[in-house]
Amino acid sequence: MTDHYDIAIVGAGAAGEAAAHLAGSRGATVAIIERDLFGGGCPYWQCMPSKALLHAAAVHHAGGDFPWPTASDFRDWMINREKIDYPDDSSHVRELTAGGAVPIRGAARFIGPGKLEVTPSKTSGASPKPMELEAEHVILAVGSFSKVPQLPGLDDIEYWTNKRGTATRELPDGMVVLGGGPSGVELSQVYARYGVPVTIVHPRDRVHDREHPRSSDYLAAGLKRDGVTLRLGVRAVGVRARSGTNGRHVVDLSDGSTAEGEAILLTIGREIPLGDLNLEAINVEVRDGRVRSDEYLRIAPNVYVVGDIAGPELHTHTAHYQGEMAVMVALGDGTKPDMHAIPRATYTDPETASVGLMVDQAAEKGIDAIEFTQDLGTSAKGYVAQAEGHVTIVVDRTDHTLVGAFMAGPAVSEAIHEAVLAVKMRVRVEVLADTIHAFPTVSRVFGTACIEAARKLAEPA
Repeated sequence: MTDHYDIAIVGAGAAGEAAAHLAGSRGATVAIIERDLFGGGCPYWQCMPSKALLHAAAVHHAGGDFPWPTASDFRDWMINREKIDYPDDSSHVRELTAGGAVPIRGAARFIGPGKLEVTPSKTSGASPKPMELEAEHVILAVGSFSKVPQLPGLDDIEYWTNKRGTATRELPDGMVVLGGGPSGVELSQVYARYGVPVTIVHPRDRVHDREHPRSSDYLAAGLKRDGVTLRLGVRAVGVRARSGTNGRHVVDLSDGSTAEGEAILLTIGREIPLGDLNLEAINVEVRDGRVRSDEYLRIAPNVYVVGDIAGPELHTHTAHYQGEMAVMVALGDGTKPDMHAIPRATYTDPETASVGLMVDQAAEKGIDAIEFTQDLGTSAKGYVAQAEGHVTIVVDRTDHTLVGAFMAGPAVSEAIHEAVLAVKMRVRVEVLADTIHAFPTVSRVFGTACIEAARKLAEPA
């Protein structure tokens, strides 16, 4: 017998769960298929454990009573892994079931339009025989996994990905982090603050180089204060297992120098697991490891992609939004996603946060933009928090609307959302300048930047 559903969801991470809960609340019949942990990577290997460890490291760094064993136990509690080897995802399964979905542990592949074959996972307790199901709509929410480079000697060691990086119970004797993006800088700061010698190897000239250069500079300074060594503008070209001091691994770099550590952490990017989905069965072509969707997240009739597989950026909040949007589209709500104001945040010390376009990015889109910056360190917020940072806004000269905002400093991950709404709604800086902002906050520094912009733009050309 073949089971029939209104919606079948492949992948039970943030996007898949959001889709399942909304679809169930709308009365749709829903199957949600997951090959590993219900809940996906965020609660177990990514967002939640990394933020828990960043919190612990911050308390420890400030002199509080949060030694590594306590931090490790706190992280294990956070990811439902107390005194067990692998996280317990049963609470996610219960919530999905209570919401009206049918959770299925297994790997799914297309065998035709609207038809899936599911091979049960070994841990499911079900018969290993593949089952078939049909659905009016299929939502693909398969997430991503750590990219592993083709690096000579890497296969000779037990390299770390984000899973080991956020889940280890023992501090390593030195760490080399390949990649200076969000995950790389966050985990580097955690381990450095617990006394681990950390080296970041990044091929660009600045860490977290997709952020504003000012944010990168403040972040680099913060990492250096914590003892992180930054090797920028160089690449790893090989690994020599256990050939360094005290048996550490040695990483050979493109400039002829080396870095060494017991742990080699890979944070160079993510890949999408498309190969097992058999997308050929629905006439979908995979190019450069990605699929292309339309403005409604569709890649084929009644087939949608959400989360990491959809892009344009890989964030839990974006995945959640897209999961719900795909359900709304599938159920005929007549809506479509608006992806032009996606907030980005990195939870280091200092934090970085942003939305929208930098000046050069705006120019590439034909926007005549200008930038205004406020020094957070010399603001009231900077003085009372003994913190450095900046708030930079990008404004369209033509209509005076906010195009982008970039921040570094304390609590900027919270302060960014006024700018997110302003970019989304194309709010003029005059309106933002006339808005009262609480004192002393980062938001008030943002307001000051808007006041400066409004005054400058009002001057005669």
